[in-house]
Amino acid sequence: MEVELAMLRHFIGQLQELCELYGSHYHHHQLLPGTEPRLLDHRLNRRWCFLDIDESSPEYCSPIMAAGKSRGIKNIDPCKPPPSKKSRKERNQGKSANNDKSAEVMEPEIWREFPEDLFEAVIARLPIATFFRFRAVCRKWNSLLCSQSFSQHCAQVQQDHPWFYTITHENVNSGVMYDPSLKKWHHPTISSLPANIIVLPVASAGGLVCFLDIGHRNFYVCNPLTQSSKELPARSIKVWSRIAVGMTLNGSSATGGYKIMWVGCKGEYEIYDSVKNSWLRPGTMPPNIKLPLSLNFRSQAVSIDDTLYFMRSDPEGIVSYNMVTRIWKQFIIPAPLHLTDRTLAECGGRIMLVGLLTKNAATCVCIWELQKMTLLWKEVDRMPNIWCLDFYGKHVRMTCLGNKGLLMLSLRSRQMNRLVTYDMSSKEWLKVPGCVVPRGRKKQWIACGTAFYPCLSATA
Repeated sequence: MEVELAMLRHFIGQLQELCELYGSHYHHHQLLPGTEPRLLDHRLNRRWCFLDIDESSPEYCSPIMAAGKSRGIKNIDPCKPPPSKKSRKERNQGKSANNDKSAEVMEPEIWREFPEDLFEAVIARLPIATFFRFRAVCRKWNSLLCSQSFSQHCAQVQQDHPWFYTITHENVNSGVMYDPSLKKWHHPTISSLPANIIVLPVASAGGLVCFLDIGHRNFYVCNPLTQSSKELPARSIKVWSRIAVGMTLNGSSATGGYKIMWVGCKGEYEIYDSVKNSWLRPGTMPPNIKLPLSLNFRSQAVSIDDTLYFMRSDPEGIVSYNMVTRIWKQFIIPAPLHLTDRTLAECGGRIMLVGLLTKNAATCVCIWELQKMTLLWKEVDRMPNIWCLDFYGKHVRMTCLGNKGLLMLSLRSRQMNRLVTYDMSSKEWLKVPGCVVPRGRKKQWIACGTAFYPCLSATA
């Protein structure tokens, strides 16, 4: 009896401290010896108060409460036992039951009244890979690619990063695509491209990729996502030597047409206009440009607005051609020392240079930016040193597979085959997962490729 009385006194003392600490107007009287303690407040004489510390409850509060808050106190009748804490399993079962009751099934009538243009606008903003999975749902969704309004919605969506269309050493007759947002490889089958000859991706614009056969005879244009493709008419000038190829749009998207330009080392060139579906020769190379051009065929052409930029080796620099004004320009720009496998790139209208900087036994990938005032290259970034240690003492070769804001670099030697991406805007280096043969484990070696911005509305 004395133990219970002591416990009761202790509990009443704690309750009094809480009331005094948090501004309660409750008062108590001194206990007389030999009498049982009683709460004189008529509000507390009727009920006991317990702190509910069930964390799953929205009314949960900590044992040390904030001033003025009393949501964690629940009144309980003295005849009822104090509440026991529920197990996690019981609380989860209660939540799931409430969710099932609140869940409502969307009625078919609501879907029928859903605005068609709003539906297409939502679908056009889905990730590309997700859209192709949705096409298998019904015929209506599968026919969206043929919808003119859906194409307009797709043209309004700007893709943050390009995809990469590449060719592997193991299977040169079929390409593989890499999606950097999902870090996933796709293995498309483009039936419209010839299967008996090797065609290589050489340029891209507006979601379309330009292919050239290995004999430098025929051109093909294709949308790798929708497989819309066509073979271009034969060129009027027969040039069987190596050529550099560039591609631009007539407007902001491929719906307004596109142009493809090829340039030979002797100064010959032609331009294909998709609107006229023919090759045109605007004129001859101006005399102020030194011939032969000594083009760097390891570097793809860079397209900025209506101008194409080609890298040359002798003299070191860049030649450019404007598709609208039809003006050639030449820029003599010395390359950095000890630089190999250099290639042009662009980022936000800026001309960039990527290459392997090799000195003694050390090799590193470096990034330069062309300064417009001085026409000199300025180093802006380089690969992390911890990655460059793998190149030490090795004969490394580099191939740039994309030069549109996001770079994909293939670094290989006898003991190494590595793919990395570099975001020129955020200066972020990432390793690319190996490209594995479908239903197999063997990794494929990437031979060449180009970057393209995926677009469902682009047609060849």
